[in-house]
Amino acid sequence: MDEQAIRLLVADSVALKQRFFEANAGLLVKVGGRIAECLRGGGRVLAFGNGGSAADAQHLAGELVGRFLRDRAALSAIALTTDPSVVTAIGNDMGYEAVFRRQVEAHGRPGDVAVGITTSGRSPNVVQALQLARERGLVTVGLTGNGGGRLAGLVEYLVDVPHAETPRIQEVHAMVVHVLCQVVEEAMPRG
Repeated sequence: MDEQAIRLLVADSVALKQRFFEANAGLLVKVGGRIAECLRGGGRVLAFGNGGSAADAQHLAGELVGRFLRDRAALSAIALTTDPSVVTAIGNDMGYEAVFRRQVEAHGRPGDVAVGITTSGRSPNVVQALQLARERGLVTVGLTGNGGGRLAGLVEYLVDVPHAETPRIQEVHAMVVHVLCQVVEEAMPRG
């Protein structure tokens, strides 16, 4: 890869972000508002995904529990990817497709928010967890790419990045996490 190829790669990423956020700013305000409403009412956010999407789920939970831009009360958020004993026990006993579904069953309550992240929209463990979340009355959010895959008709809020390449989708997802955290934080009482 040469310098020109890097410049083109970055230009593609920047242009994708501009198009995406111009088209989806209203959706992100709605999703962030629903998350804030849930948290103000004593609910929690359950976030999950695989690989880089697991990292995005952990990033979302970390910013909500800790802080994003200002000091405020801690917010209840759990990344369902972070407990290796739970993930491996469920994977061993029930199969990897059940690792998030079983945790949604344990921790999710009606009105909570389930955020499933999968660049393809087809990860079976994410799809199954969001199906159960929907059945149990959780607000369902899918962060996807390239049309949304199986999540397109399943979730209440589909945040789909119109691109086919996983790295570009993940770059937008990282910024979506930051935007949602800022929307949520600005909607929360100071303290």
